[in-house]
Amino acid sequence: MNPVKNINRLLIANRGEIAARIIRTCQKLGIESVLASSQADLDSLPARLADQVINIGPPPSLQSYLNVEAVIKAAVQVKADAIHPGYGFLSENAALAKASEKAGIIFIGPTIEQLDAIGDKLKARENALAAALPLVPGGAVADAGEAEKLAAEIGYPVLIKAVGGGGGRGMQVVHDESTLAASMTLARAEAENAFNDERLYLECFVERGRHVEVQVLGDGDNIIHLGTRDCSIQRRYQKLVEEAPAPDLDPALREHMENAAVAFAKHLRYRGAGTVEFLVDTQRASFYFLEMNARIQVEHPVTEEITGLDLIAQQIRIAEGRPLGMSQEEVCFNGHAIECRLNAEDCMNNFQPSPGTVSAAQFPAGPGIRIDSHIETGSVVPPYYDSLLGKLIVWGEDRATAMSLLKKALEHCQIDGIENNIILHRAIMASEEFTQGAVDSLFLNKLLETVSLEKTTNG
Repeated sequence: MNPVKNINRLLIANRGEIAARIIRTCQKLGIESVLASSQADLDSLPARLADQVINIGPPPSLQSYLNVEAVIKAAVQVKADAIHPGYGFLSENAALAKASEKAGIIFIGPTIEQLDAIGDKLKARENALAAALPLVPGGAVADAGEAEKLAAEIGYPVLIKAVGGGGGRGMQVVHDESTLAASMTLARAEAENAFNDERLYLECFVERGRHVEVQVLGDGDNIIHLGTRDCSIQRRYQKLVEEAPAPDLDPALREHMENAAVAFAKHLRYRGAGTVEFLVDTQRASFYFLEMNARIQVEHPVTEEITGLDLIAQQIRIAEGRPLGMSQEEVCFNGHAIECRLNAEDCMNNFQPSPGTVSAAQFPAGPGIRIDSHIETGSVVPPYYDSLLGKLIVWGEDRATAMSLLKKALEHCQIDGIENNIILHRAIMASEEFTQGAVDSLFLNKLLETVSLEKTTNG
């Protein structure tokens, strides 16, 4: 364990709702917050909440939030003790971690070696195998010829994935050999553009699967899990609804997954907050390792709601060099939480992004309701970044109670002036299939074929 070093001033190298979220924990802990902001976000809510704001570049991400040199320069200029990268952007970037270490600044995240081991999806698979985790059949493919050979061995459909990242970029589902070569070309180009890494690998595509993940915390020596989350409702590989704990899981399977996640993190001697993601094959009642995300997740609030823990505060504590301070037996799980991601997108126009000015924003309030957002009346949603406006999170004593509260909360949620997906969430919550219990990855596509999504704004 490294010697303890107090963090008194924290540079937040991110934007939007996660920046506001980190600032609020800094306020609670008495830590001075400095927001590293692009020109587009200088008038945002996080900029007003932060103790200090520093401009790190023009609106395009490559010139600001993805610019390692600009982030380090800003941290040095404001004499920050540490950098919190949030999620997305540079959050899992080993180059930022290395540059931070060189500058004598704490990087709030895992070690450089762990980032290298996890960020490269092939290395992650190798480490998962070494930790005795079950893997989806597949492997690296250098060209279409290798892909055709491997696909023939594991069977169609197959999923092409980018080695250097995730979030749906560089991913292509292939149902037969006739489209494999073209799909490889598309995936390679997208991977190169998104991650500057054109390497691909191929996996068996489980059509009726659930996306279940396990939150872990570790200080390098002590590793614990904070239970499961179900993130199966996705559109274009982007999560829309998350809940904790994952519903309708066989208790033995749940325990096996939680133990597997801890085993993987222990194999890495993991430090910080991380999420081990699994694919649950609902037809075979089995699961496979997908990847590990070495950062805070968008969906972390549902875990906070059922454990009572502040995961940002835990990240900061671990980064300061302090021991985790709790054992697995001391983690208490209580109730059920569900999160809806509110996005600026046009449900009537193939979910195209909808930047613009928010003419009115109304969010519900009350016991069991939490809003994590950077949006308010008058906020400008720029066209340069992710479309996430915020998250509506509810907690109840059980899943039925949480769902009932969420349905009511969505009726009192309104964002005008830009198109948004609130109406889609209302349709999901009204679905009898979702109400009954866990759904798989095919649920949303089936729902979109049967419901009509009317316009969501007056603006």
